[in-house]
Amino acid sequence: MVQHLRVTYNDIHNLIRERTPQIVRDFNPDLLIAIGGGGFFPARVMRTFLREETGKKTMQIQAIGLSLYEPIEGTTAQQIGHEVIRTQWLGPECLKTLVGRRNLIVDEVDDTRKTLHYAISELWKDVEKELLSYPEEERAALRDATKFGVFVVHNKLKAKLAEIAADTPYFSGADVEDLWLDYPWEAINIDEHDRLAQSDRA
Repeated sequence: MVQHLRVTYNDIHNLIRERTPQIVRDFNPDLLIAIGGGGFFPARVMRTFLREETGKKTMQIQAIGLSLYEPIEGTTAQQIGHEVIRTQWLGPECLKTLVGRRNLIVDEVDDTRKTLHYAISELWKDVEKELLSYPEEERAALRDATKFGVFVVHNKLKAKLAEIAADTPYFSGADVEDLWLDYPWEAINIDEHDRLAQSDRA
């Protein structure tokens, strides 16, 4: 039987609040990149705490859409769970904003790590293409100044099917066992979801 862990909005809010000081100290992002749809809410909450911690009045949230488990029109049953499908990506003007900045990728859960590996790899490819538009003598410094980090609300303690570079700053709100995580944005009845979450704790 699969063990479930029900997560409430307050749980997520508090995990992000607790982790933000470390993220500021160790990475201090300039831009957030939310992986839809699980990364949208955490990125918005993170933005509030980052602004409070750093005093930065504006901080952009960009969005990319990646699907590993959800059936997407045009995909086959064989692709689901095995292949990351890109459903939304940054436009040319947004890609320019990545160069020379510290970019924090935000998602709700690190399960197999395939999605995070894909996101970082593809964004680096885009940065390299964008660097070609700069004078050659400026490229090395801009490449060195461009950083990607990762924040996930939950990291599952399990063998991963993909890796991210060891020098990529990585933060998780909480490390959990390999459970089925029930997030509040997936609930139809949020009051019942919260009641069951409280009951589980009791």
